[in-house]
Parts: sequence; C-alpha cells; structure tokens
Amino acid sequence: MQYNAIALTPAPLLSRFAAMVYELLLVTAVVFVASFIIMPVIGDMHTPWQRHLFQIYILGVLFAYFSAFWLRSGQTLAMKTWRIRLVQENGDTLTFKQAMLRFVLSLLGLMLAGIGFWWAFFDRDKQFFHDRLAGTRLIRVPTKREK
Repeated sequence: MQYNAIALTPAPLLSRFAAMVYELLLVTAVVFVASFIIMPVIGDMHTPWQRHLFQIYILGVLFAYFSAFWLRSGQTLAMKTWRIRLVQENGDTLTFKQAMLRFVLSLLGLMLAGIGFWWAFFDRDKQFFHDRLAGTRLIRVPTKREK
C-alpha cells in the first residue's frame, strides 16, 4: 500500500522517542509473559547453555512481536498511539528482509550506547541510523481531519 505525499511527512523526533518509552512498557509485558512460558521448559538457568537458549528465545519473541506489526500495518500499538507508521522510503509496506535488517541494526545500535538512536539528532532527515541503512522511514499518520 502506498501513501500519498501528505502522509509521508516525517514523524517528529519527540513523538518517536515518546513512542519508544511506551513501547518499552509493552515489550516488558511481552518478555514477562514469554519468560513464564519457557522457564518450566529450560529450568533455573544455572548453565551457560540454558542462559543462551533463553536469550535466543527472547530475541525470537521480540522479533516476532515487532515484525508481525511492521509487516501487517507498519504500526505497533505504541506507534498507533503516537500516530507513527513504519514504511519503505517510497511509502510501501516493509518486506521481511527490511524488518529483519531493521530489527538487527536497531539492536546493535542499542547495544552500542544507543548510538543508532542518537544518530537522528545529526541526520539531515532526522532518521535513526537503522532506518537509514534498512531503507525505511517513520512517518506521521495524519488525523482524520488532516486527510
């Protein structure tokens, strides 16, 4: 689905950071529930293989959470609340490859003291580093009055 030029207005940086705070609350709940599901299966995590299996499982759950929303509508619940949509640079919905690339790059940027997110303060289009590399954009969704 392609959006018109009005709908391709970049999402404000403050709204994107506010959506990330809200997303953190939602993801915490998702990880909490996912942990309860796997803990009886892998045990108390006394050995390294149990911890690594748990970490891989949680990363898989997070990828499933984000990619399902990004691929279907381009919006997680937090993004809907803050009227933000994730699209390709031309306005189309994401491909699976882009969703995976964006997820991995955003994790790397987060592990490096959030450098991928701080990048937006210096980027000419105010894009996050992972969006720039994945060929995606966060756009503002107009209200019904603005359409």
